[in-house]
Amino acid sequence: MAQATTGDTSLASIGDSEFDRDTTVVPRSGVTGVYDAELSAGWTIIRAVNGGYLLAILGRALADALPHPDPFSITAHYLTASRPGPAVVRTDVARTGRTLSTGQASLFQTAEDGTEVERIRVVASYGDLDALPDDARTSAVPPAIPPYEHCFGPQDGPAPVPGSSAITDRLALRLDPSTCGWALGKPSGKGEMRAWFGLADGRDHDPLSLLLAVDALPPTAFELGLSGWVPTVELTVHVRRRPAPGPLRVSITTRNLAGGFLEEDAEVWDSEDRLVAQSRQLARALLG
Repeated sequence: MAQATTGDTSLASIGDSEFDRDTTVVPRSGVTGVYDAELSAGWTIIRAVNGGYLLAILGRALADALPHPDPFSITAHYLTASRPGPAVVRTDVARTGRTLSTGQASLFQTAEDGTEVERIRVVASYGDLDALPDDARTSAVPPAIPPYEHCFGPQDGPAPVPGSSAITDRLALRLDPSTCGWALGKPSGKGEMRAWFGLADGRDHDPLSLLLAVDALPPTAFELGLSGWVPTVELTVHVRRRPAPGPLRVSITTRNLAGGFLEEDAEVWDSEDRLVAQSRQLARALLG
């Protein structure tokens, strides 16, 4: 079983943490399936609001709109860059069944000229993770990451990438030293990134924070020798289990960068060595 000590003695709880407050959606009075939200500047990186944080907001809205509580599979297409400030989430129930329900959601913001702009569109299937059987037949193994205290946090690196790095203050993120060559100007050339992952206020993880975890590490493009913003085009997350208390381990790999696009495959493991989430995203690599 994996062990890590973050040193945090004042722990927030699920439902009462900065992450929960910043992903709050408020049902609009008299309108079914419409929610108001406020995108916090605290979850920005370089010049955009983090895609995993945005996915958690839409995931929370769908958890309220659908009869089942947990995202099993959720796919997001990122249409335009979101900015901190007010947003509206509109949901639609496509199907409800005994064990699964499916819906879609879109997040909108108002542009400077007063027009409404769609930022993200999501399709998701929800169920009840607590109702799943315990059997697991897998060839997957947890990533080999050094102990937490032997890994590197943002404070250990050189000057940050230009732009906002506000999200790093909200995360307890420790990178595997073997995937940190980019921070020293010596990228390995391997499309790999591995880290211990938690929330800075000590909140334990739930299915919604898993949607953040798959997209919160530095991009694998950094270890391929690129720098700058790597905007997500599409992100699909499969939530496999409700995570046990404690820090997560996240492993992300890229095998192919071609035509200015790359894929990132992520695995998220909990403190009981269980694979709790998987994802794949397509992202643009800004080569210029």
